[in-house]
Amino acid sequence: MVEYLNVPAETVRAQIVAILTAWGMDPELIRLTAQVMVETDLAGVDSHGVSMVMDYDSSRRKGKLNLHARPRVVRENPVTALMDADAGLGHPASVMAMELAIRKAKAAGVGVVAVRNSHHFGAAGYYAAMAAEAGLIGVVTSATRSINVVPTHGRTPILGTNPIAVCAPAGRNRAFRLDMATSSTAANKVRVYGLKGKQVPEGWVVDGNGNPIRDATEAMHTLRELDEGGLTPLGGTPAMASHKGYGLGVVAHILGGVLSGASFSPLRVKTQRPQDPDDLGHFFLAIDPDAFREEGEFEADMDEVIDVLHGAPRANPDQPVLVPGDPEAETRATRLRDGIPLPETLTAKIREVCEGCGAPYLLEGQRA
Repeated sequence: MVEYLNVPAETVRAQIVAILTAWGMDPELIRLTAQVMVETDLAGVDSHGVSMVMDYDSSRRKGKLNLHARPRVVRENPVTALMDADAGLGHPASVMAMELAIRKAKAAGVGVVAVRNSHHFGAAGYYAAMAAEAGLIGVVTSATRSINVVPTHGRTPILGTNPIAVCAPAGRNRAFRLDMATSSTAANKVRVYGLKGKQVPEGWVVDGNGNPIRDATEAMHTLRELDEGGLTPLGGTPAMASHKGYGLGVVAHILGGVLSGASFSPLRVKTQRPQDPDDLGHFFLAIDPDAFREEGEFEADMDEVIDVLHGAPRANPDQPVLVPGDPEAETRATRLRDGIPLPETLTAKIREVCEGCGAPYLLEGQRA
């Protein structure tokens, strides 16, 4: 049985800041990165928050990460921009990109910013929510480093989990917030299941013959080997998958990777050296509803949409009908009150990272 510590959000933030500071990152880039990672854990997306520290540390030790990155705009017009993340962690560049898209949308009705030469940026939903907080519709996609999704009728992985997030503001209701992988799950969620000592749900990972893999250790081995088997595309197993689900992943890469000129993982791995940056691409779109409707009309209609969805008859009287964004908001409230639950298998690994870079270990909390 894996034990947990409930750690206050500010303690998790302080731990991330301490590690990134020991690595020598710029204080402003540290602030932005820690903000995204902590909010991701608060939302319950445990696969993309502090649990990513070990992965980032591995990239740092290989020389892939530019710890002194200075994201910059390299092409721009009144509506669009292309940013270069300077081979740094994706969080700061992505915050800057969505902020730029928001400014353009406020001025012109729409803003589109692509990012290249980046690394993992955490949860796409965080950046889409930035737009909604500014009264705009946000759409975010990204290419991914890993090659772990088996295509329809295929037996070897060829695409990543390329996420898509959409967030839209409402009036009296909380914003609609969808954040999803275009595979049946994110690869990092498989890793989190391993840290928690849990079996992987059937249908997430399959071997080369399409048979489900339930053991988390075996599943992660399959995802690392890039030989046969992998994650299933959204919609089912490779033999029975929705071709539309797999196509959605390709669309996410077109916007997140091809548009920015970032690398396509199956091609990159043929020539990539261990120390070469991941060169990931991201896509950020902000739309001002007031460019299409009178002020407040969009939000009022969104309230009606959300009310109708919430008012649908319940299959189980004890379970309310959910709208995307509800679970994250409820989890955030709980974790702000009780702390972020971290399995001790994870905190032990973070302690090792701290010992390796000279950062203080801070993750103390109440046992869950």
